[in-house]
Amino acid sequence: MQKSTLSAARIWDHCERLARFSEKPDVLTRVFLSQEQNAASQAVLAWMRDAGMSARVDPIGNVVGRYEGEREGLPCLMLGSHLDTVRDAGKYDGMLGVVAAIECVHALQAAGRRLPFAIEIVGFSDEEGVRFGATLLGSRAVAGTFRMELLGDRDRSGTSMREAMDAAGLDADAIPKAARRREDLLAYAELHIEQGPVLEAAGLPVGVVTAINGFSRLRVTVSGTAGHAGTVPMSMRRDALVASAECVLAVARIGGAEPDLVATVGRLETFPGAINVIPGEVRFTLDVRAPNDEQRLRAVAAIVAEIGRICGARGLPVQTESLQDSPVAACAPWLMDQVAAAIEAEGLPVHHLPSGAGHDGMAIKAIADICMLFVRCEKGISHNPAEAITLEDAEVSARVLLRFIEHFSAAQGPA
Repeated sequence: MQKSTLSAARIWDHCERLARFSEKPDVLTRVFLSQEQNAASQAVLAWMRDAGMSARVDPIGNVVGRYEGEREGLPCLMLGSHLDTVRDAGKYDGMLGVVAAIECVHALQAAGRRLPFAIEIVGFSDEEGVRFGATLLGSRAVAGTFRMELLGDRDRSGTSMREAMDAAGLDADAIPKAARRREDLLAYAELHIEQGPVLEAAGLPVGVVTAINGFSRLRVTVSGTAGHAGTVPMSMRRDALVASAECVLAVARIGGAEPDLVATVGRLETFPGAINVIPGEVRFTLDVRAPNDEQRLRAVAAIVAEIGRICGARGLPVQTESLQDSPVAACAPWLMDQVAAAIEAEGLPVHHLPSGAGHDGMAIKAIADICMLFVRCEKGISHNPAEAITLEDAEVSARVLLRFIEHFSAAQGPA
């Protein structure tokens, strides 16, 4: 039987081509249910079919390819990542995992190989949550945990998710049909750039992920009194932005007080937002992450209490709203061992590390054990056009993923 071969050049070319599907030619942005996303999905469908897979778009807009095993209808090893991006994104976050998985199936198909299980690859339609604020929409639909009430959420233009789905030719009411049964999946594996500096510092191209850190996301609204910037004395102001500035500093202080804990204010809006008006209201977001759920929840409580204290001292009402709360998603040891074995078989040291960023595996864990393979990225930069990998690392990571697939054994999993 012919040995499986991979084309790193094709992986590279596909990442470059996906980067062209963007709202603007010089800034990569591709959000959920956009025309650009549809064009990217069509390209991925074609690549899946070229690799010998059947391919379709499911009710939430995920691109799903299936490579049958030794006989049709076998449970699958699911691979994948996401096809949406943040605004002003890099070329590899999400996309590398999809195209590398397709390349592995392409190599199996070229060698005439069928395995004792099926392979499914999913290009998830929304992981980042840029358009509607809620993350992991594509993978939550597959896991059967999509909340249908989110269909009423609106983007910045006032378009609801349901309206956007209608415009994209998708049936929002059919989203539950995207859900997969636990018995259909043997496991879920995702190749992804690290989005951090650990592997580069260790001089290693790949690493085994131990867990995806849990996160809490909140929206804070501080209410003051708008007034004329030239006539209200400083001592008589109820400035919502000044109080919010104190709150932001408190978030940074508490987030930096413990190892592995991070806390971020990512968006801040002032109202009415005029140069000559004292801000009467400020809304800002809060993102808290940690590899330990107890640590994360303790930090959230401390931050919320400190925000309340700061605003109370200034006599300003404050409202805190929980947006999302996701626990730590631990990778399954039996899958981590198989990823590690694939790395060792390529003659590389095995390095274990957690993921500070969220990934679709957090949702898929509801229906299958998960694992992840991290790929080194330059200077740890991600969510940025400077995001970069090397052709050599793309090839090494794809070889490791292919070896993992070829030697995957569900028998090593829990009874």
